[in-house]
Amino acid sequence: MNHLTPKQIVAELDKYIIGQQAAKKAVAVAIRNRWRRQQLPAALRQDVSPKNIIMIGPTGVGKTEIARRLANLTGSPFIKVEASKYTEVGYQGRDVESMVRDLLDSAIGLVREEMTKAVQAVAEAGVEERLLDCLLPAPNFGEDAEATERRQQTREKFRQQLRDGKLEETLIEFSTEEKATAAGMFGQMGLEMDVQMQSMLERMMPARKETRRVPIADARRQLLGQEAEKHFDKSKLIADAIERTEQQGIIFLDEIDKICGAESKNGPDVSRQGVQRDLLPIVEGSTVITKHGPVKSDHVLFIAAGAFHTSSPSDLMPELQGRFPIRVELSDLKEEDFVRILTEPENSLIKQQIALLSTESVRCEFTQDAVEAVAEIAFTQNRKQQNIGARRLHTILERVFEHISFEATDMPNRALRIDGKYVRERLEKNAGEDLRRIVI
Repeated sequence: MNHLTPKQIVAELDKYIIGQQAAKKAVAVAIRNRWRRQQLPAALRQDVSPKNIIMIGPTGVGKTEIARRLANLTGSPFIKVEASKYTEVGYQGRDVESMVRDLLDSAIGLVREEMTKAVQAVAEAGVEERLLDCLLPAPNFGEDAEATERRQQTREKFRQQLRDGKLEETLIEFSTEEKATAAGMFGQMGLEMDVQMQSMLERMMPARKETRRVPIADARRQLLGQEAEKHFDKSKLIADAIERTEQQGIIFLDEIDKICGAESKNGPDVSRQGVQRDLLPIVEGSTVITKHGPVKSDHVLFIAAGAFHTSSPSDLMPELQGRFPIRVELSDLKEEDFVRILTEPENSLIKQQIALLSTESVRCEFTQDAVEAVAEIAFTQNRKQQNIGARRLHTILERVFEHISFEATDMPNRALRIDGKYVRERLEKNAGEDLRRIVI
């Protein structure tokens, strides 16, 4: 992240997301400002707050994808939450502070993955020894020198076979120890509990030991994490994760327009103002108590998004509006945008479909007029019906490829050419004159 300029960030986002340059520039500047803040004197640094962003645009135009790709690009802890999650019919839902706890969990996962990579060579050596212990039973008491030598020779043969990948499907038994979590137990019942109570219950719960019989390939993946944890400091892991959460965390608040509007006296909207009031201190900056320690949200970047069809950002509480100073509008997708979405991204939808068919040894060519036909139909249906943006392409492509995907394993001709005529025939065959039956 430290070396990415705003132009470089936008260029990376362009590889996956078509258009929406205003939104890309806004998030690129917000990320660069984090680096700029770190260069300031400590006294000034504390007073520089992040410039939170509201993205305004219909569904399917790239709001969530921009935020998610940005987090992946910068290695930042990231979570996506729906603002409506915190309002149930007529009353408040989940604890708003839980979003910060979820963000910390995301950061712990990122830091653990990095630390595992740093000690991977040592951890893999430990995994190899444990696998060999599973393959060879424990020696009998009082084993003589000759038997010990034979055992060692057998162990080395197994070691070489492991390294050559010849034993990946061999079944072995090994024991795992899992610590039960109170959050998991009560979460299944739809309940939340105080963090301190949760920590106390988890300390009281005994660890659960389980003996499993799995292939070596699966055992290796499970044992790698256990071995890696032996070689890094868990307290440093938590400290680094908290630091990353506070300084680099990104929370994407989707459907924020659902909590806009004045408080209603009846109906399902009575908690809108309440949710906004609870969101306010988190966005402003507060300390949230987690089971790993206190976490400050002062410098977490909040990116909110909503369609705002029947409301506007000005319908939010004035205090909450002030915490989202940057507002960008994402434009509706045009027909030419659909053409670019289908072809230009690194893992475009058409590339995905062709790659899936190639696993069946089917070579598929998707012509330019076929691309244009899919884009035209998607654009037309979005205008006639509810506008769901690029998500319309998924439905249309699945219908186009439905017959081919079903018959792929038995096709005598392993080469296919899909053109515009085929696309229209497939859609008309399934829907007749009324395309709404398949693309709603």
